[in-house]
Amino acid sequence: MSNKISIGILGATSYTGVELVRLLSGHGMTSIDFVSSRSSAGERFNAIFPETKNIFDAVLIRPEEAKARTVDCVFSCLPHAVSAELCLPFIKKGVSVIDLSADFRLKDPAVYELWYKHKHPAAHLLADAVYGLPEHYRKRIAKAKILANPGCYVTSVLLPLMPLFKAPGAKIEGVIVDAKSGVSGAGRALKQNTHFCEANENFFAYSIGHAHRHTPEMEQELSFAAGRKVTITFSPHLLPINRGILSTIYLKTTFSAADCGRIAAAAYAKEPFVRIREADDLPDIHDVAFTNYCDIAFTGGNGHPVIAVSALDNLIKGASGQAVQNMNIMFGFPETTGLLR
Repeated sequence: MSNKISIGILGATSYTGVELVRLLSGHGMTSIDFVSSRSSAGERFNAIFPETKNIFDAVLIRPEEAKARTVDCVFSCLPHAVSAELCLPFIKKGVSVIDLSADFRLKDPAVYELWYKHKHPAAHLLADAVYGLPEHYRKRIAKAKILANPGCYVTSVLLPLMPLFKAPGAKIEGVIVDAKSGVSGAGRALKQNTHFCEANENFFAYSIGHAHRHTPEMEQELSFAAGRKVTITFSPHLLPINRGILSTIYLKTTFSAADCGRIAAAAYAKEPFVRIREADDLPDIHDVAFTNYCDIAFTGGNGHPVIAVSALDNLIKGASGQAVQNMNIMFGFPETTGLLR
């Protein structure tokens, strides 16, 4: 496509919304038509976020005003339940919607209600939503009108594991995910454990075992890949840093670490944003911060569990960057547009 597409961003003052404004302002093939915020409506975006001065100076509007706008694509950075409701007017108008919340990720509305304690506001649309993991669902994404952007933890787990579960003769069980995220993963809303004095010089686990809301999303996609029911043990932790995720994943499998590395390297050989590293060159957060890359390595074995290590930026490859990557696919732009800097 040669013409720019018009964009709207719901919940633009969230961390992911700010990242979208930054990425799309330098995209070259997009024009941001509106940004919305209920709490900051009427204020200039760059007055709230001075880093966008001379880059983006639009006035934030209320979500109710946004409903009347017609654009080519809407990104929603709103919380679950609220997001689906405010996306509905755009979906009815045929606007492409990329939802960064959990509202369209889970295919079973009963599972959604169990984990999110809320009746799904648009259950009739779940079958139409496409899960936005480009490396595995690119063809579906290209035809999507409702795109469910994956969770940040989830992306760090699915990218190393899905090629293994898809591999012929795969025998994998006992998956344990030990994942750590920067504080921005909790969003901008104030919580006691994300206050500076609570998080700084501290490190702790939360929602351990089968309690974190990303768990059913991981199990759903791994089950699709394997063609059987897959369950995992997921243990998230909060790191005293601003951004980034490092996931260490333990697998009981008949594959060796070298096998896993070869399988993943073959699966991602042509993927622009997945980098497979050697067992003696493990990924770290510093290597991927402020990028759309996910770095992966496999180690261990010799009778012990294979260990996969993955690192990504939770706000970019784990959220807004992946959303732009999906938009590029949906609108026929080169997939890396606006994401290689």
